[in-house]
Parts: sequence; structure tokens; C-alpha cells
Amino acid sequence: MFKGSLVAIVTPFKNGRVDEKKLRELVEFQITNGSSGIVPCGTTGESPTLSTQEHERVIEIVIEAAAKRVPVIAGTGSNSTQEAIELSVHAEKAGANGLLLVSPYYNKPPQEGLYLHFKAIAKAVKVPIILYNIASRTGINIEPQTMARLANDCKNIIGVKEASGNLDQMSRIKAICGENFDLISGDDSLTLPLLAIGGVGVISVVANIVPRDTAEMVAAFLKQDLKKAEALHYKLLPLIKAMFIETNPIPVKTAMGLMGLCQPELRLPLSPISEENLGKLKEALKDYGLL
Repeated sequence: MFKGSLVAIVTPFKNGRVDEKKLRELVEFQITNGSSGIVPCGTTGESPTLSTQEHERVIEIVIEAAAKRVPVIAGTGSNSTQEAIELSVHAEKAGANGLLLVSPYYNKPPQEGLYLHFKAIAKAVKVPIILYNIASRTGINIEPQTMARLANDCKNIIGVKEASGNLDQMSRIKAICGENFDLISGDDSLTLPLLAIGGVGVISVVANIVPRDTAEMVAAFLKQDLKKAEALHYKLLPLIKAMFIETNPIPVKTAMGLMGLCQPELRLPLSPISEENLGKLKEALKDYGLL
């Protein structure tokens, strides 16, 4: 249902507040440059530091700015099932085309708890849901068997953003969750390998700064132009590495500041990039032709 290059869009701040005008501009930049969809309020959007009011407003702005030209998949996950339901219901009413639900973090539920958590949210809404599996941040892996149960029992759970870094696990998900269960990359560097095992796209960090190349790489693979897809993969790799030189979204927001796309402002507990890594980031941007 959702394929191609979907950008995990940053939340721009100005003087401590969400910069609504700039957010609209960033949505336009993404659509103009070929992104297949917009994903607000994920990890890259600094959702843990948004108030509930800000979270809902960011989603509303992105939906308004996208104006139905591309799908909007709203990040509405939480480690509180009730909070996730409330955010999800709001996003659905606001017009989101889908939801991205990260697995509960910090409380580390067992697999049965994960199943019941996602099932409760799926029951509360009708829009399609993409699970977000990123154990490096949440402390818990959604096992392939749990995904298969959810795909079977909840018809609106239609895919997963896989950021486990484990291609073996991704292959098992594809094998047991059915043809209609979308496998989407959550790691920019693994997008091409994931496509090769049956994936349909990426929810991308690097697309914030190079949406056209990211979109063209995925599109080339899906059109079976493997030579072009491979060339873009290797072109993007050094830049992708630079995007994760420190905790995401510190590098990508810094890069956007250097490129004049938005202010590089972050919210605590994220802090400005170190001088050493700033030099490395600038070098990567220059090598790519972005500075």
C-alpha cells in the first residue's frame, strides 16, 4: 500500500517552538523532489520531546501541506497504549493515510504484551498501520511470529518499518507474514538489500537532504533497473554514514542547517554536534556536492 521513498521528516524548531511555516516548506520540498510519502512525528521528528498539542499540530500541518498529493503516515506510537490510541484516533480524524506505531519503549513488554498493545490500537482505528521495529531504541524486538499474528488478526496492520539491521529477520518476516504485508526499510544503508528480498521501500532519514536521489534509487529498483539502483546506493552510502555519525537526528538537522533548509535547532536532551563530527559532516556534504 505504501511504497517508494517515504521521508521521516524532521520537526523544524525556531526559538524553542515548532516552526510551522518552515514545516510546510519542507513538505513542499519533499513532494517537489519526488518523495512518495511524508512520515511526521517519528524518531527523526523528535517526537519524544513534542507535547501532545505539538504532536497533533505537526501531523495536522503535514496533512494540510501535503494536500492529498502524497500519503501522510503519522507517527502515533507510545509506550502507553491509551496514549497511542488517542494520538492514532486524532491522526485518523485529521486525515492521515496511515499510522506508524513504534513498539513500546522502556517498559519492555513480552511478545504477548506487544501483540495486545498493537491489537488494541488497530481496533480503535480503521486506517492502515505500519509497525515500527527498532529494538536499539526501544529495548524490545517485535518477533516475526508476533508480526504474523498481528497481520492475520488485524486487517489494518499492513506492514513494518524494519530497523533491526538483521536481514535474516527481515527475510523471515517476508516469508511468514504473507504477500500483502509490506516490508519497509528503517535503515537507509540497507534499503537496497531489503528491496532485493521483497521490500517495497524505505522510511528514510537521508531523504530529508537528498530526496530526489533516494526516491530515484527505490524507483529504479522497482522498475528493475538494477544498474542505476546500485549506482545510487553506492553514491548515497558515504552520506548515509555521515547521517548517523551521532544520534539521529543531530547530524541530519545540522546538515539541513548548513544547507539552508531549516534551523539546526534541537531539543534537549539532544545536543549540538561535536566539532570533530561537524568537520566530518561538512566533508561528506561537500563530497556529495551539497555545500
